[in-house]
Amino acid sequence: MTIGIGGKTREEALAELSIMTSDLKPIQKEEYLARIAKAQTYMQANDIGALYLNAGTNLSYFTGMQWYASERLVGAILPAKGEVIYIAPTFEIDSLNERKLISGEIVGWQEHESPYTLFSSLLASIDKAGGSKVAVDESTAFFIVDGFNKALSENVVIINGSEVTAHCRMHKSGNELALIQRAMDMTLAVHKAAASILYEGITTTEVEAFINEAHKKVGATGNYFCIVLFGKATSFPHGVKDPQILKKNDLVLIDTGCKVHGYLSDITRTYCYGEPTKQQADMWQSEKRAQLAAFNAVRVGVPCGDVDKAARESLMADGLGPDYNLPGLPHRTGHGIGMDIHEWPYLVKDNPHPLAPGMCFSNEPMIVVPNEFGIRLEDHFYVTESGPKWFTQPSKSIDEPF
Repeated sequence: MTIGIGGKTREEALAELSIMTSDLKPIQKEEYLARIAKAQTYMQANDIGALYLNAGTNLSYFTGMQWYASERLVGAILPAKGEVIYIAPTFEIDSLNERKLISGEIVGWQEHESPYTLFSSLLASIDKAGGSKVAVDESTAFFIVDGFNKALSENVVIINGSEVTAHCRMHKSGNELALIQRAMDMTLAVHKAAASILYEGITTTEVEAFINEAHKKVGATGNYFCIVLFGKATSFPHGVKDPQILKKNDLVLIDTGCKVHGYLSDITRTYCYGEPTKQQADMWQSEKRAQLAAFNAVRVGVPCGDVDKAARESLMADGLGPDYNLPGLPHRTGHGIGMDIHEWPYLVKDNPHPLAPGMCFSNEPMIVVPNEFGIRLEDHFYVTESGPKWFTQPSKSIDEPF
Protein backbone atom coordinates (compact mmCIF):
# COMPACT_ATOMS: atom_id res chain seq x y z
CA MET A 1 0.00 0.00 0.00
CA THR A 2 1.17 3.52 -0.79
CA ILE A 3 2.83 5.23 2.19
CA GLY A 4 0.42 7.51 4.07
CA ILE A 5 -2.72 6.13 2.46
CA GLY A 6 -5.38 4.60 4.70
CA GLY A 7 -5.07 3.21 8.20
CA LYS A 8 -6.80 5.93 10.22
CA THR A 9 -10.37 6.58 11.21
CA ARG A 10 -12.04 9.85 10.41
CA GLU A 11 -11.93 10.80 14.10
CA GLU A 12 -8.22 9.95 14.46
CA ALA A 13 -7.28 12.02 11.41
CA LEU A 14 -9.29 15.05 12.56
CA ALA A 15 -7.81 14.82 16.06
CA GLU A 16 -4.32 15.29 14.63
CA LEU A 17 -5.28 18.63 13.02
CA SER A 18 -5.31 21.95 14.85
CA ILE A 19 -5.89 25.67 14.18
CA MET A 20 -3.21 27.14 11.91
CA THR A 21 -4.49 30.73 11.63
CA SER A 22 -4.23 32.21 15.13
CA ASP A 23 -1.09 34.25 14.35
CA LEU A 24 -2.30 35.68 11.03
CA LYS A 25 -3.41 39.24 10.36
CA PRO A 26 -5.66 40.37 7.50
CA ILE A 27 -4.50 43.03 5.07
CA GLN A 28 -4.23 46.36 6.89
CA LYS A 29 -5.49 49.83 5.93
CA GLU A 30 -2.03 51.03 4.90
CA GLU A 31 -1.81 48.34 2.24
CA TYR A 32 -5.22 49.21 0.81
CA LEU A 33 -4.11 52.84 0.54
CA ALA A 34 -0.91 51.74 -1.21
CA ARG A 35 -2.98 49.72 -3.70
CA ILE A 36 -5.14 52.75 -4.44
CA ALA A 37 -2.06 54.91 -4.92
CA LYS A 38 -0.55 52.36 -7.32
CA ALA A 39 -3.76 52.22 -9.33
CA GLN A 40 -4.04 56.00 -9.50
CA THR A 41 -0.42 56.37 -10.62
CA TYR A 42 -1.10 53.92 -13.44
CA MET A 43 -4.36 55.63 -14.36
CA GLN A 44 -2.75 59.05 -14.56
CA ALA A 45 -0.03 57.67 -16.81
CA ASN A 46 -2.49 55.95 -19.14
CA ASP A 47 -5.27 58.49 -19.75
CA ILE A 48 -7.74 56.73 -17.41
CA GLY A 49 -9.89 59.16 -15.46
CA ALA A 50 -11.79 56.72 -13.29
CA LEU A 51 -12.09 53.05 -12.38
CA TYR A 52 -15.45 51.52 -11.42
CA LEU A 53 -15.13 48.73 -8.83
CA ASN A 54 -18.12 46.42 -8.64
CA ALA A 55 -19.10 44.53 -5.49
CA GLY A 56 -16.85 41.50 -5.30
CA THR A 57 -13.13 40.81 -5.44
CA ASN A 58 -11.90 44.09 -6.92
CA LEU A 59 -13.92 46.25 -4.53
CA SER A 60 -12.51 44.19 -1.67
CA TYR A 61 -8.95 44.29 -3.03
CA PHE A 62 -8.77 48.08 -3.23
CA THR A 63 -10.99 49.13 -0.31
CA GLY A 64 -11.43 46.13 2.00
CA MET A 65 -15.21 46.45 1.53
CA GLN A 66 -16.83 43.02 1.67
CA TRP A 67 -20.03 42.99 -0.38
CA TYR A 68 -21.67 40.69 -2.88
CA ALA A 69 -22.70 41.34 -6.46
CA SER A 70 -26.45 41.24 -7.16
CA GLU A 71 -29.09 42.90 -9.31
CA ARG A 72 -28.70 46.05 -7.20
CA LEU A 73 -25.66 48.12 -8.11
CA VAL A 74 -23.17 48.35 -5.25
CA GLY A 75 -19.67 49.53 -6.03
CA ALA A 76 -17.23 52.38 -5.95
CA ILE A 77 -15.61 54.91 -8.25
CA LEU A 78 -11.87 55.23 -7.87
CA PRO A 79 -10.92 58.57 -9.48
CA ALA A 80 -7.52 59.23 -10.97
CA LYS A 81 -7.06 61.66 -8.07
CA GLY A 82 -8.82 61.88 -4.73
CA GLU A 83 -10.92 59.66 -2.49
CA VAL A 84 -13.06 56.71 -3.44
CA ILE A 85 -16.79 57.37 -3.84
CA TYR A 86 -19.06 54.45 -2.94
CA ILE A 87 -22.42 53.85 -4.63
CA ALA A 88 -25.18 51.78 -2.99
CA PRO A 89 -28.92 51.56 -2.45
CA THR A 90 -29.80 54.11 0.22
CA PHE A 91 -31.20 51.44 2.55
CA GLU A 92 -27.79 49.65 2.51
CA ILE A 93 -25.67 52.68 3.46
CA ASP A 94 -25.60 51.89 7.19
CA SER A 95 -24.51 48.32 6.46
CA LEU A 96 -21.73 49.53 4.17
CA ASN A 97 -20.58 52.07 6.74
CA GLU A 98 -20.08 49.20 9.19
CA ARG A 99 -17.77 47.51 6.69
CA LYS A 100 -15.93 50.57 5.40
CA LEU A 101 -12.16 50.59 5.95
CA ILE A 102 -11.17 53.25 3.41
CA SER A 103 -12.75 56.68 3.77
CA GLY A 104 -15.03 58.02 1.09
CA GLU A 105 -18.59 59.25 0.73
CA ILE A 106 -21.31 56.65 0.23
CA VAL A 107 -23.85 58.05 -2.22
CA GLY A 108 -27.23 56.34 -2.22
CA TRP A 109 -29.90 55.67 -4.81
CA GLN A 110 -33.53 54.84 -4.08
CA GLU A 111 -35.16 51.73 -5.48
CA HIS A 112 -37.09 53.61 -8.16
CA GLU A 113 -34.04 55.62 -9.26
CA SER A 114 -31.38 54.76 -11.85
CA PRO A 115 -27.96 53.99 -10.34
CA TYR A 116 -26.51 54.42 -13.82
CA THR A 117 -27.65 58.03 -14.01
CA LEU A 118 -26.15 58.52 -10.54
CA PHE A 119 -22.88 56.98 -11.76
CA SER A 120 -22.83 59.38 -14.70
CA SER A 121 -23.40 62.43 -12.50
CA LEU A 122 -20.71 61.33 -10.03
CA LEU A 123 -18.20 60.93 -12.85
CA ALA A 124 -18.74 64.57 -13.69
CA SER A 125 -17.83 65.60 -10.12
CA ILE A 126 -14.54 63.73 -9.62
CA ASP A 127 -10.95 64.69 -10.44
CA LYS A 128 -10.06 62.64 -13.51
CA ALA A 129 -6.59 64.18 -13.71
CA GLY A 130 -7.18 64.81 -17.39
CA GLY A 131 -8.01 61.17 -18.17
CA SER A 132 -10.61 60.62 -20.88
CA LYS A 133 -11.24 56.89 -20.40
CA VAL A 134 -13.41 55.15 -17.79
CA ALA A 135 -12.29 51.67 -16.78
CA VAL A 136 -14.99 49.27 -15.62
CA ASP A 137 -14.24 46.31 -13.35
CA GLU A 138 -13.91 43.28 -15.62
CA SER A 139 -16.22 41.20 -13.39
CA THR A 140 -19.11 43.67 -13.76
CA ALA A 141 -22.27 42.07 -15.13
CA PHE A 142 -23.35 43.06 -18.63
CA PHE A 143 -26.58 44.70 -17.46
CA ILE A 144 -24.58 47.19 -15.42
CA VAL A 145 -22.18 48.00 -18.27
CA ASP A 146 -25.20 48.36 -20.56
CA GLY A 147 -26.74 50.76 -18.06
CA PHE A 148 -23.54 52.80 -17.95
CA ASN A 149 -23.36 52.99 -21.73
CA LYS A 150 -26.91 54.30 -21.94
CA ALA A 151 -26.44 56.87 -19.17
CA LEU A 152 -23.03 58.21 -20.19
CA SER A 153 -22.45 60.77 -22.89
CA GLU A 154 -21.20 59.54 -26.24
CA ASN A 155 -17.74 61.01 -25.74
CA VAL A 156 -17.03 58.80 -22.68
CA VAL A 157 -14.88 55.81 -23.63
CA ILE A 158 -15.37 52.70 -21.49
CA ILE A 159 -12.46 50.25 -21.32
CA ASN A 160 -11.87 46.91 -19.63
CA GLY A 161 -10.89 47.59 -16.03
CA SER A 162 -8.49 44.65 -15.95
CA GLU A 163 -5.92 47.01 -17.47
CA VAL A 164 -5.75 48.57 -13.99
CA THR A 165 -6.85 45.74 -11.69
CA ALA A 166 -4.54 43.12 -13.17
CA HIS A 167 -1.64 45.60 -13.16
CA CYS A 168 -2.05 45.85 -9.39
CA ARG A 169 -3.27 42.41 -8.36
CA MET A 170 -0.83 40.17 -10.23
CA HIS A 171 2.12 41.41 -8.14
CA LYS A 172 1.69 40.12 -4.58
CA SER A 173 3.09 41.90 -1.54
CA GLY A 174 4.89 40.16 1.31
CA ASN A 175 1.67 40.22 3.33
CA GLU A 176 -0.26 38.58 0.50
CA LEU A 177 2.40 35.92 0.01
CA ALA A 178 2.27 35.11 3.73
CA LEU A 179 -1.50 34.60 3.62
CA ILE A 180 -1.30 32.43 0.51
CA GLN A 181 1.53 30.44 2.08
CA ARG A 182 -0.52 29.67 5.17
CA ALA A 183 -3.58 28.71 3.13
CA MET A 184 -1.39 26.32 1.14
CA ASP A 185 0.11 24.86 4.33
CA MET A 186 -3.38 24.28 5.69
CA THR A 187 -4.61 22.53 2.57
CA LEU A 188 -1.53 20.32 2.36
CA ALA A 189 -2.19 19.19 5.95
CA VAL A 190 -5.80 18.47 4.95
CA HIS A 191 -4.61 16.47 1.93
CA LYS A 192 -2.47 14.26 4.17
CA ALA A 193 -5.36 13.73 6.55
CA ALA A 194 -7.76 12.87 3.72
CA ALA A 195 -5.35 10.31 2.28
CA SER A 196 -5.04 8.65 5.68
CA ILE A 197 -8.78 7.85 6.00
CA LEU A 198 -9.21 6.09 2.66
CA TYR A 199 -10.52 2.54 2.64
CA GLU A 200 -12.05 0.26 0.06
CA GLY A 201 -15.71 1.20 -0.29
CA ILE A 202 -15.48 4.84 0.80
CA THR A 203 -17.29 7.25 -1.51
CA THR A 204 -16.04 10.46 -3.03
CA THR A 205 -18.91 12.24 -1.25
CA GLU A 206 -17.65 11.02 2.13
CA VAL A 207 -14.12 12.18 1.35
CA GLU A 208 -15.37 15.61 0.27
CA ALA A 209 -17.31 15.95 3.54
CA PHE A 210 -14.22 14.96 5.54
CA ILE A 211 -12.06 17.51 3.69
CA ASN A 212 -14.62 20.21 4.50
CA GLU A 213 -14.45 19.34 8.21
CA ALA A 214 -10.65 19.13 8.09
CA HIS A 215 -10.37 22.59 6.55
CA LYS A 216 -12.53 23.90 9.39
CA LYS A 217 -10.30 22.15 11.92
CA VAL A 218 -7.20 23.98 10.67
CA GLY A 219 -8.94 27.35 10.72
CA ALA A 220 -10.71 27.88 7.39
CA THR A 221 -14.48 28.19 7.02
CA GLY A 222 -14.48 24.93 5.06
CA ASN A 223 -13.69 24.01 1.48
CA TYR A 224 -13.45 26.82 -1.03
CA PHE A 225 -13.78 24.01 -3.57
CA CYS A 226 -13.20 20.26 -3.59
CA ILE A 227 -12.81 17.66 -6.34
CA VAL A 228 -12.40 13.99 -5.36
CA LEU A 229 -12.09 11.40 -8.14
CA PHE A 230 -11.47 7.64 -8.21
CA GLY A 231 -10.49 5.33 -11.05
CA LYS A 232 -11.55 6.26 -14.57
CA ALA A 233 -13.12 9.50 -13.28
CA THR A 234 -9.58 10.85 -12.75
CA SER A 235 -9.37 11.25 -16.54
CA PHE A 236 -11.93 14.08 -16.34
CA PRO A 237 -9.91 17.15 -15.24
CA HIS A 238 -12.76 18.75 -13.29
CA GLY A 239 -14.68 15.63 -12.40
CA VAL A 240 -17.87 13.78 -13.22
CA LYS A 241 -21.44 14.38 -12.04
CA ASP A 242 -21.89 11.15 -10.05
CA PRO A 243 -19.99 10.02 -6.93
CA GLN A 244 -17.65 7.04 -7.10
CA ILE A 245 -16.78 4.21 -4.71
CA LEU A 246 -13.11 3.46 -4.03
CA LYS A 247 -11.87 0.10 -5.24
CA LYS A 248 -8.55 -1.60 -4.67
CA ASN A 249 -5.80 -0.31 -7.00
CA ASP A 250 -7.83 2.75 -8.04
CA LEU A 251 -6.01 5.97 -8.77
CA VAL A 252 -7.16 8.77 -6.46
CA LEU A 253 -7.12 12.43 -7.54
CA ILE A 254 -7.98 15.11 -4.96
CA ASP A 255 -7.95 18.82 -5.85
CA THR A 256 -9.00 21.20 -3.08
CA GLY A 257 -8.38 24.55 -1.46
CA CYS A 258 -9.55 26.98 1.19
CA LYS A 259 -9.60 30.73 1.82
CA VAL A 260 -7.69 32.59 4.55
CA HIS A 261 -8.37 36.32 5.04
CA GLY A 262 -9.44 36.52 1.41
CA TYR A 263 -6.53 34.53 -0.07
CA LEU A 264 -6.73 31.07 -1.58
CA SER A 265 -4.97 27.73 -1.69
CA ASP A 266 -5.23 25.14 -4.46
CA ILE A 267 -3.36 21.81 -4.35
CA THR A 268 -3.83 18.54 -6.23
CA ARG A 269 -2.40 15.14 -5.39
CA THR A 270 -2.72 11.90 -7.36
CA TYR A 271 -1.74 8.49 -5.99
CA CYS A 272 -2.87 4.87 -6.01
CA TYR A 273 -4.97 3.09 -3.42
CA GLY A 274 -3.03 -0.13 -3.78
CA GLU A 275 -0.60 -0.93 -6.57
CA PRO A 276 -0.39 1.18 -9.73
CA THR A 277 0.06 -0.42 -13.13
CA LYS A 278 3.37 0.13 -14.91
CA GLN A 279 1.63 2.55 -17.28
CA GLN A 280 0.23 4.55 -14.37
CA ALA A 281 3.60 4.66 -12.60
CA ASP A 282 5.36 5.73 -15.79
CA MET A 283 2.77 8.45 -16.47
CA TRP A 284 3.10 9.67 -12.90
CA GLN A 285 6.83 10.13 -13.44
CA SER A 286 6.17 11.95 -16.71
CA GLU A 287 3.83 14.30 -14.86
CA LYS A 288 6.44 14.98 -12.19
CA ARG A 289 9.11 15.67 -14.82
CA ALA A 290 6.80 18.08 -16.67
CA GLN A 291 5.98 19.93 -13.45
CA LEU A 292 9.68 20.30 -12.66
CA ALA A 293 10.47 21.38 -16.24
CA ALA A 294 7.89 24.16 -15.96
CA PHE A 295 9.32 25.26 -12.60
CA ASN A 296 12.89 25.29 -13.94
CA ALA A 297 11.85 27.50 -16.86
CA VAL A 298 10.80 30.31 -14.52
CA ARG A 299 12.92 33.41 -14.18
CA VAL A 300 12.22 37.13 -14.23
CA GLY A 301 11.52 38.45 -17.73
CA VAL A 302 10.69 35.09 -19.32
CA PRO A 303 7.32 35.05 -21.15
CA CYS A 304 4.57 33.12 -19.37
CA GLY A 305 4.11 31.04 -22.52
CA ASP A 306 7.65 29.66 -22.20
CA VAL A 307 6.74 27.94 -18.94
CA ASP A 308 3.87 26.13 -20.66
CA LYS A 309 6.22 25.29 -23.53
CA ALA A 310 8.75 23.71 -21.16
CA ALA A 311 6.10 21.42 -19.67
CA ARG A 312 4.85 20.34 -23.11
CA GLU A 313 8.36 19.68 -24.40
CA SER A 314 8.97 17.43 -21.40
CA LEU A 315 5.76 15.52 -22.11
CA MET A 316 6.59 15.26 -25.82
CA ALA A 317 9.97 13.72 -24.92
CA ASP A 318 7.97 10.99 -23.18
CA GLY A 319 5.81 10.41 -26.26
CA LEU A 320 2.81 12.43 -25.07
CA GLY A 321 0.90 15.13 -26.90
CA PRO A 322 1.99 17.13 -28.83
CA ASP A 323 0.15 20.34 -27.99
CA TYR A 324 -3.27 19.52 -26.51
CA ASN A 325 -3.50 16.05 -28.04
CA LEU A 326 -4.20 13.09 -25.78
CA PRO A 327 -2.73 11.17 -24.11
CA GLY A 328 -1.15 14.38 -22.91
CA LEU A 329 -1.93 17.79 -21.43
CA PRO A 330 -5.38 19.09 -22.46
CA HIS A 331 -5.19 22.56 -20.89
CA ARG A 332 -2.78 25.32 -19.88
CA THR A 333 0.06 24.51 -17.49
CA GLY A 334 -0.99 26.98 -14.82
CA HIS A 335 -2.96 29.98 -13.63
CA GLY A 336 -2.34 32.92 -11.36
CA ILE A 337 -3.82 32.80 -7.87
CA GLY A 338 -4.59 35.29 -5.11
CA MET A 339 -8.01 36.50 -4.03
CA ASP A 340 -9.54 34.62 -6.97
CA ILE A 341 -8.75 31.00 -7.62
CA HIS A 342 -7.85 31.81 -11.25
CA GLU A 343 -6.40 35.22 -11.99
CA TRP A 344 -3.73 36.88 -14.12
CA PRO A 345 -1.41 36.08 -15.64
CA TYR A 346 -1.75 32.57 -17.12
CA LEU A 347 0.90 30.01 -18.02
CA VAL A 348 -0.57 29.28 -21.42
CA LYS A 349 0.85 28.77 -24.90
CA ASP A 350 2.15 31.94 -26.57
CA ASN A 351 1.32 34.26 -23.65
CA PRO A 352 3.99 36.98 -24.02
CA HIS A 353 3.49 38.54 -20.58
CA PRO A 354 6.86 38.58 -18.79
CA LEU A 355 7.28 36.94 -15.42
CA ALA A 356 7.98 39.40 -12.59
CA PRO A 357 8.61 39.26 -8.84
CA GLY A 358 5.50 38.71 -6.75
CA MET A 359 3.58 36.77 -9.38
CA CYS A 360 2.01 33.54 -8.09
CA PHE A 361 1.09 30.52 -10.21
CA SER A 362 -0.24 27.01 -10.14
CA ASN A 363 1.99 24.41 -11.81
CA GLU A 364 -0.26 21.56 -12.96
CA PRO A 365 0.55 20.06 -16.38
CA MET A 366 -2.04 17.28 -16.03
CA ILE A 367 -1.74 14.10 -18.08
CA VAL A 368 -5.01 12.61 -19.35
CA VAL A 369 -5.27 9.12 -20.80
CA PRO A 370 -8.85 9.22 -22.15
CA ASN A 371 -11.34 6.83 -20.53
CA GLU A 372 -8.58 5.25 -18.45
CA PHE A 373 -7.05 7.65 -15.90
CA GLY A 374 -5.60 11.08 -15.30
CA ILE A 375 -2.70 12.32 -13.21
CA ARG A 376 -2.46 15.87 -11.91
CA LEU A 377 0.19 17.11 -9.54
CA GLU A 378 -0.50 20.71 -8.61
CA ASP A 379 1.68 22.91 -6.46
CA HIS A 380 2.08 26.67 -6.58
CA PHE A 381 5.12 28.87 -6.75
CA TYR A 382 5.88 32.58 -6.64
CA VAL A 383 8.48 34.49 -8.62
CA THR A 384 11.41 36.20 -6.90
CA GLU A 385 14.38 38.10 -8.31
CA SER A 386 16.46 34.94 -7.89
CA GLY A 387 13.91 32.56 -9.41
CA PRO A 388 10.80 30.61 -8.42
CA LYS A 389 9.96 29.49 -4.88
CA TRP A 390 7.52 26.70 -4.07
CA PHE A 391 4.67 27.37 -1.67
CA THR A 392 4.47 23.59 -1.11
CA GLN A 393 7.02 20.95 -1.99
CA PRO A 394 5.94 18.72 -4.88
CA SER A 395 4.84 15.14 -4.35
CA LYS A 396 7.79 12.80 -3.80
CA SER A 397 6.67 9.67 -5.67
CA ILE A 398 3.54 7.70 -6.52
CA ASP A 399 4.44 5.34 -3.67
CA GLU A 400 5.07 8.18 -1.20
CA PRO A 401 2.97 11.17 -2.32
CA PHE A 402 3.53 13.23 0.84
